[in-house]
Amino acid sequence: MRQPSPGAGEGRRRMWFDRVMRWGQLTLVEDDPVKYDVDFWLDYFERTKCDAVCLSAGGYVAYYPTDVPLHHRSRWMNGGDPFGELVAGCRARGMAVLARTDPHAVHQPVLDAHPDWIAVDANGDKRGHWSTPDAWVTCALGPYNFTYMPDVNAEIMARYDVVGIFSNRWTGSGMCYCEHCQRNFRDSAGMDLPRTDDPQDPARKAYIVWRQQRLFALCRQWDTAIRAANPDARFIPNSGGGALSDLDMSEFARVADTAFADKQGRSGIVTPWAAGKNAKEYRATMRDKPIGGIFSVGLEGTHRWKDSTQSGDEIRIWVAESVANGMRPWFTKFAGVIHDGRWLKVVEDLYRWHHRWERYFCDQVPLARVAVAYSQQTAKFYGGGAARLKVEDHISGVYQALLEGRIPFEMVHDGMLTPDVLDSFSTIVLPNIAALSDAQCDQIREFVARGGSVVATHETSLYDEWGVRRTRFGLEDLFGVAPARDTETGIRNAYIRLREDPRTGRRHALLEGLDDASRIIHGVGRVPVEVLDESSPRPLTFVPSHPDLPMEEVYPREIESESDAGERSVLLREVGAGRVVYFPWDIERTFWEVLDPDHGRLLRNAVAWATREEHPVTVTGQGIVDVTVWRQPTSLTVHLVNLTNPMLMRGAFRELVPLGEQRVRVVLPAGARVGRAHLLRADTSAQVQVSDGVAEVAVAGITDHEVVALDLA
Repeated sequence: MRQPSPGAGEGRRRMWFDRVMRWGQLTLVEDDPVKYDVDFWLDYFERTKCDAVCLSAGGYVAYYPTDVPLHHRSRWMNGGDPFGELVAGCRARGMAVLARTDPHAVHQPVLDAHPDWIAVDANGDKRGHWSTPDAWVTCALGPYNFTYMPDVNAEIMARYDVVGIFSNRWTGSGMCYCEHCQRNFRDSAGMDLPRTDDPQDPARKAYIVWRQQRLFALCRQWDTAIRAANPDARFIPNSGGGALSDLDMSEFARVADTAFADKQGRSGIVTPWAAGKNAKEYRATMRDKPIGGIFSVGLEGTHRWKDSTQSGDEIRIWVAESVANGMRPWFTKFAGVIHDGRWLKVVEDLYRWHHRWERYFCDQVPLARVAVAYSQQTAKFYGGGAARLKVEDHISGVYQALLEGRIPFEMVHDGMLTPDVLDSFSTIVLPNIAALSDAQCDQIREFVARGGSVVATHETSLYDEWGVRRTRFGLEDLFGVAPARDTETGIRNAYIRLREDPRTGRRHALLEGLDDASRIIHGVGRVPVEVLDESSPRPLTFVPSHPDLPMEEVYPREIESESDAGERSVLLREVGAGRVVYFPWDIERTFWEVLDPDHGRLLRNAVAWATREEHPVTVTGQGIVDVTVWRQPTSLTVHLVNLTNPMLMRGAFRELVPLGEQRVRVVLPAGARVGRAHLLRADTSAQVQVSDGVAEVAVAGITDHEVVALDLA
C-alpha cells in the first residue's frame, strides 16, 4: 500500500485556506439591505461552526459605498454599508471572509458609457440579459474584465479585511463577437472568429486555445493584484470542473491554491454521486490542495427556482458524497430573507457533526488503487457539441459500474499522466479517451512497462490530441489490434457470445457471475478490429446485428460455432509486467444508457483481472454503497455513503432507506497497529478484529453516511 504524500501545508506555510473546513455563503439580492436580519446570519454562521464565509460585495451590484465610476450601488443601502457590516461581524467571530463579485452583467449606464464592453452575438447585436430585461451581458475577454473590474477588486481589498475575491460567472456567457474579441483573436490566430461549433474547424480549434489563454491571463492578472494588496489573499476562480469544464483543469491547478467545486445540486437524471465525482475530478489535478464543495439549500434545475428549499434528505446525501470524497462543505443561500427554513437545522446538524470530527477530514490521502481517467481535450476536440454523449456518458458508465461493485477508486486527468500520479495506482481505466497525443500514449505505455494495468474502451487513442483520427490506435501495441474499418454507430440487436477456453473447457475470470448465460447484449457502437495478437484468449465474440422485426426474422444470420469464433469483443493481454483489457465497443456508455447488469459486471471483472491485488478496503452487505478509503497522519477512515434509494437515478431523496449490517475489511499499512475503532455518525466505539495485517469491523447499519475511523497506535 502506498504511503501518504505530504498533507496540505507540509513543506509550505499553512495558509488560511488550509485551515478552513466549513464554508457558508450568503448571496444578497438588491433589496436585502432593508429586509434581511444581519444578526440572524451572523448567529447562524457561528452556530454552524463556519470557519469562513463568502459574502456579496460588488460587480453587478455593489453592497458597499463604492467610489468606482459606474459601479452600481444597491438602491436599498440608504447610505449604509451592508457588506462592511457583515465583514466586521464575521471577522469579530474569527471567520475568514471572501468577497463575492459577479462581472457577467451590467446596468444601462455602462452600456451608454462603454458600449464596447458589452458582449455581441453572431448577428452583431448587443446581448441583452436573457433573464433581466434592463441588464446587459458583458464580454469576459475584453476591457470590462481586464481594465474595469481590477478597480473594483482593488477598492474591496483596500477597504475590507478579506482573504480574497471569489468571482461568479467570470468566464463569460457564451461566444462573443465584440470588436475586442474580433481584433484580439485575429492578432493571435490570424483568422476570423469561428461561426461553427465543429471542433475540427481550424478557427474553432484556434479559438478554444486562445480563449483558454485569455481566461488564464485574466486569472493571473487579478490574482497578482489581489496578492499585492495582501500577500495572503487570493483570487478564487469559480469553476465547475470535470471533462466538460470550460477551463483546462491541469492548468487551473497551476494557478489556483484552492478551489470550490460549483456543482450545487442535482436535477433531471443527475445522480447524487455526481458530487463525489466532482470531488475526484478536482483532486485529480489539485492533489492535496483544499477543495470546497458548494451545495445549494434550494432546488437546482432549468426552471431556476432560486428562492426555494430542497428536501433535508437530499441535502444530507449530497453533502455526504462531497465529504466522503474529500471536499469541505460549503452551503450557499440566495437572498437574505428566508421564506422556508426547513434546511436550517439540517445544515446546522451536518456542520456541527463535521466540526466535531474534523480531524478525520483533513490532511488525508486517498488509498484507492484504481483510477478512472478523464480527458478535457477529448471532450473539446473529439466530442465537440456531442461531448456529453461521446465523452461524459462513457465516464458515467464506468463510475456507476465501479460504485455498484463497491470498488474504491480515484480519477486522473489526462494532462497529468506522470509517474508521480500514475504510480499511486495499480490499474487505470480509459473510458473512450479517444484523443491522446503521442506523448500521452508513451506515458501510458511506460506505466504498463512499470507493472501497471490498463482497461480501455471503444475509440481510446484512435485520435490525436486535436481530435484528428489516426490510421492506427496510438496504443496499438498495448491493445494488440488495429482498426479494420470505420467505427460503426447506431447498432441494433447485436450480441456477444460468451465462450469457454477450448483448451481447458473453463471460462475466463472476466465471465465470473455469468455462468448460465451463453449470449448477452452488445453495445450500440463498435470499432471493427484486426487482431494482431492471436495468442490472446477469446472469451467474448461479436454476434452481428440482425433484424428485430418481424419476430420470425429475429435470428443471427451467421452460424455460431467454435470453429467460426467471430470477431473479438474484448482483448485480454499480458504486456510486460502489466495487464491490458481492451473492449472495442462502447460497453460503458451503453451501460450508462441501459444499465444492463451484465455490462457492469464485465467492467468490474475486467478491473479485477487487471488489478491483481486486493483492494485496500472490501465492504460486504446489501445495497448500493459508495466506498472511499483515506489515510490521515494517525488514522484510517472508510466512508460508506448509502445510495440505496428509489430516487437514486432521478429526483430528490424523499426519505433515507436504512441498510442493514455491513462488514468492512481494511488492509492496514505495513507495521500499523489499530488502537481503537469508532463509528463517527453512530458516535459509538466499534469492535475491531485484526489478523494478518487486516482489520475487520461490523457496522450495524447505515442511514445516509457512516465513517469507520481506525486510530493507529
